[in-house]
Amino acid sequence: MNRKKIKTHVKKNDEVEVISGEHKGSQGKVLQVLPEKGRVLVEGVRMIKKAERKSEDLPEGGIIEREGPIHISNVKLVNTESK
Repeated sequence: MNRKKIKTHVKKNDEVEVISGEHKGSQGKVLQVLPEKGRVLVEGVRMIKKAERKSEDLPEGGIIEREGPIHISNVKLVNTESK
């Protein structure tokens, strides 16, 4: 497979602000960057509900809340002075 390295303006643990979309104005830490899909997971932004099966980690199963991905162009870096 030919994998290209895709450059992004944010990386894991950066503090970002959402600049457009439904969650405009929200701030949080980047949990994960998905460069091949052009998306990021931001802590506390776009919380979605997901049904989980019973497993060793979650013996009762059920519905859990977790962060959903948002497009990378909808976020901007907040604190660049600490880098």
